[in-house]
Amino acid sequence: MFFHIVLERNMQLHPRHFGRNLRENLVSKLMKDVEGTCSGRHGFVVAITGIENVGKGLIRDGTGFVTFPVKYQCVVFRPFKGEILEAVVTMVNKMGFFAEAGPVQIFVSNHLIPDDMEFQSGDMPNYTTSDGSVKIQKDSEVRLKIIGTRVDATEIFCIGTIKDDFLGVINDPTTA
Repeated sequence: MFFHIVLERNMQLHPRHFGRNLRENLVSKLMKDVEGTCSGRHGFVVAITGIENVGKGLIRDGTGFVTFPVKYQCVVFRPFKGEILEAVVTMVNKMGFFAEAGPVQIFVSNHLIPDDMEFQSGDMPNYTTSDGSVKIQKDSEVRLKIIGTRVDATEIFCIGTIKDDFLGVINDPTTA
């Protein structure tokens, strides 16, 4: 799920960046440092949408760097248990398959794949139905349901299932 939230961060800036473009330099450094990162508490920072406030700088003793408190608005992505996502399969093995939905990696165990699908090994490993009509392989697009998440300090891991109504393959790369 995507959320628009306000976060705060202390940014250190070298004295060579002072001058007319101080605010622009601070904002570009903030974007470079924050966009694409993950905090376990808020999720993945997708984009900074605006700067609310840049506080007064505090000079660091001995280094000359200045620390500015910056309050900014951003869009974050945080998956939740029970959420339905569309993802792209990145790897298939006999234990299940891995898929990616944006920055989140999701593992779907073979126990959470419908019983009529069996693993087929070979040069392109896949899960195929008994009649061969549906195939899950690398680069297939699947709709899945998240049944569990584990949050670390800098990463979010998910477990998913396709063993439910309206879940499974939505686009097969071999038919395109």
